[in-house]
Amino acid sequence: MPRKLKLLFLVTEDWYFCSHRLPLARAAQAAGYEVVVATRVGRHGAAITAEGFKLIHIGLRRSSRNPWRELQAIAEILAIYRRERPDIVHHVALKPVLYGSLAARLARVTSVVNALAGMGFVFSSMSLQARLLRPLVAGALRWLLGAGNSLLILQNPDDRKMLVDSGVVVAKRTRLIRGSGVDIGSFVPSPQPGGVPLVMLPARMLRDKGVVEFVAAARLLRARGVTARFVLVGDSDSENPAAIPEAQLEAWRADGAVEWWGQRGNMSEVLAQAHIVCLPSYREGLPKVLLEAAACGRALVATDVPGCREIVIDGENGLLAPPRDAAALAAVIGRLLDDPDLRARMGQRGRALVEAEFSVEQVVRQTLAVYRELSIGDAVIASAGRTVQ
Repeated sequence: MPRKLKLLFLVTEDWYFCSHRLPLARAAQAAGYEVVVATRVGRHGAAITAEGFKLIHIGLRRSSRNPWRELQAIAEILAIYRRERPDIVHHVALKPVLYGSLAARLARVTSVVNALAGMGFVFSSMSLQARLLRPLVAGALRWLLGAGNSLLILQNPDDRKMLVDSGVVVAKRTRLIRGSGVDIGSFVPSPQPGGVPLVMLPARMLRDKGVVEFVAAARLLRARGVTARFVLVGDSDSENPAAIPEAQLEAWRADGAVEWWGQRGNMSEVLAQAHIVCLPSYREGLPKVLLEAAACGRALVATDVPGCREIVIDGENGLLAPPRDAAALAAVIGRLLDDPDLRARMGQRGRALVEAEFSVEQVVRQTLAVYRELSIGDAVIASAGRTVQ
């Protein structure tokens, strides 16, 4: 009986693996792979092991900038790769891509999948810290992404064009897989609820998600006499430099600018309470929450930036506004608040779009094809080595 191929996921947080990569890991296991998950374990470790996956705790932290701690993280990943000897490693997000690719090169892992779900803080933020880090990170990516039998998965064509045009990666090493998909059986359409219209921003509470502009737009609309509820759903993220402090979120809630519900569990039920789902982000890969909201038949509002415009087709299933512009955001939200029939039509079109292009089954099928492509490449390399000998 042939040995199972071992697939190892390197992800910074266990919750992210469960929310964005669990269906893929299940499908890989069903296809015959032995699945290993290396991640920082919080509340989701039991859920991962219950799937039959091997779980490895790691100390990698997204927020750390301590050079000694970062070297320790790379050494830990290298030790894991040498011990586990995976056939394929799948790195998700910027730090795992950087550190994992270096470890894979040193451990001689031949098949490497790197996945960037958006360009992250370093590439999307205009802060001094991000601007100082950007050329260093771009240079490291240029060296690491060109190594061996590796492919880079990107979620939208804007990110691919930026990285290819800047010379970070050659086009033939990239694959476009739009998002992590949505379970269209769990996220289903429902009628718009009665009562006062509710505009919801469901995301981590980060400045880069446009939370500040959303609060400002809510204030503008209230000042014009618009009757609506404005709700933030999600927690702050202390591991991200763009996190909005909980004290600020509490202050907004206290002064009545918005409601802040914090982290919620069953997102299909949460989204069903909304009339409009809004994500005024500065840049995205392809936001899963907008896919879920569209699958639920909700009209969308987002910014005209990479990632968001992949799922929000302006005038069809939602409306786009310029980024970092609270007044423009208020205008498009106000237009949808004034027209429930338009919201319903856009919700129907959004559901149809997700069914046609963004189901989790399509994403899983495309990603498994990348694994097979790399495995074939390994076989060719091995054969060539035997021929030379």
